[in-house]
Amino acid sequence: MKLPMLSADDKLAEIRRLYFKTTRQTIQDDLTKALELLKSMGSEEERERATVYMEGLAQMRSDWNRTGGHQAGKRRRS
Repeated sequence: MKLPMLSADDKLAEIRRLYFKTTRQTIQDDLTKALELLKSMGSEEERERATVYMEGLAQMRSDWNRTGGHQAGKRRRS
């Protein structure tokens, strides 16, 4: 995946957008995109800012895989 030149804030905003817009049908692609963005961040400090969204995406994928999608409209919030 080729990423445009985005600032750290833009990358974080895109990961956040993916978190709030993902669905059971798009979770795998959205998580893959978020991981690519995370890997392209320049510092550990930048990556730490995205942790809550990455953990949330991973948790949603896990929940939806386990439940077969019965809770597809719900998102886990910490």
